[in-house]
Amino acid sequence: MASVVFFRAVNVGLHQRFQPGALAKKLADLGVVNIGAAGTFVVRGNISAAKLRAEILRHLPFKPELMICPAREVLTIADGKLQGKPPAAKGVTAFLSVLQKPPSQSAKLPADYPETGKWQVRIMACLGKFVLSWRIDGADLYANAVVEKHFGIKATTRNWNTVRTIEKVLAG
Repeated sequence: MASVVFFRAVNVGLHQRFQPGALAKKLADLGVVNIGAAGTFVVRGNISAAKLRAEILRHLPFKPELMICPAREVLTIADGKLQGKPPAAKGVTAFLSVLQKPPSQSAKLPADYPETGKWQVRIMACLGKFVLSWRIDGADLYANAVVEKHFGIKATTRNWNTVRTIEKVLAG
């Protein structure tokens, strides 16, 4: 079964830096495709999450946090199964956050941050460990920080365009 790997907190400043393209080449026998510099990979090969994690860590000088998801789950999200499809509004960008684990309790959504005044980040929906949020372009708040605060769970966040790219790679 194909997988999607989301790294958390890598290639930010001087913290946990690596070259995703070089890692993808080292893992080419697993059918790994690099999606950008943030640490997002599509793995076309049939490998368990535990073995995939071990193989990735074997090639890195640090131990990053990884969220490894079955590709079918990510495709379900991309197909619009997560309520609140990405906005078409100008000046608003959609993001997908992947939580380390699903929340134990359902949160009241949508939720706006800041809680008073004009919102900058709006958490729209949560399905399992996937969270859809919208962010006003140029806002001071970041979607990942807001999602982590709201749910109390570590997360990693990608622009919705990355989700579309993952979808295209898996279809191809």
